[in-house]
Amino acid sequence: MYQNEKLYDYLMEHTDEITEEWYNSVKISAPEGIYSSPDSQVIDNLKRQNNDFHKRFFAVFNSEIDTFENSIKEWIDEIAKDEEHLNTPLHLILNEFNRTEEQYYRLLDQYVDEVENQYSVKEIIHWYRIIDDWFRKISVRFVEEHTKYAKQRIEAQEEVIMELSSPVISLSPQVALLPLVGNIDSFRSKIILDKTIDQCSKQRVNYLLLDLSGVVTIDEIVAEELMHLIRALKLIGVTTTLSGMRPELARSTVQLGIMFEEVTIKPSLAEAIQSREFTFK
Repeated sequence: MYQNEKLYDYLMEHTDEITEEWYNSVKISAPEGIYSSPDSQVIDNLKRQNNDFHKRFFAVFNSEIDTFENSIKEWIDEIAKDEEHLNTPLHLILNEFNRTEEQYYRLLDQYVDEVENQYSVKEIIHWYRIIDDWFRKISVRFVEEHTKYAKQRIEAQEEVIMELSSPVISLSPQVALLPLVGNIDSFRSKIILDKTIDQCSKQRVNYLLLDLSGVVTIDEIVAEELMHLIRALKLIGVTTTLSGMRPELARSTVQLGIMFEEVTIKPSLAEAIQSREFTFK
């Protein structure tokens, strides 16, 4: 690691200055995401993160390589998984890396002008190369970490969606309700099959009210999946009652040649609940 105490001290003296300079122009360069937030807490934290980066980066001229790399990795990890940054387009974040690098070059230009002939051209060029090399490495590392955390967040959101795709709602110790809403494709129908069986088993459900009043369309594959669900539930001791089948939904199932003959059907959820086939305890 190339160390230069005088250069390090000079750069550190200007950390607050370049943070303010950076933030005053950031809304022009990145007019959305975290950079456009009017929230004072978000702004203060953004400035802190920016200022912290300067202090960690300038240590490249004052610390051992391992210490410097670990410090930078800590900063990258914090920013990459920060919710505000995850909600900001990646290209805008990378643009701010570039603008910060340009700030460092201007600051280095000032220092070189002030020290005049105290250093060789070779030494000065080396300073610029250090900044350039590390910014390229940091940008790549940040993209990797940002992508990783973004993927984890998407997977978590998909898991929530999957859970909501088949929300088995307990009405009593033995009775539960599964309200289906929206369009059901083959992918979602398979999720419903797996999740419903699992939840009914865990909740020890004996009777399930399967309400279709919120379902708009249904195709042959989905209808067959629903029949598979009803049969699978029967195998684990769950009796299913269908309710809320709209006229257009009923017509499409008949046209497809699918008849729900193995299940009790009620016109509405209210009538299904009032059914004497089970009692609430």
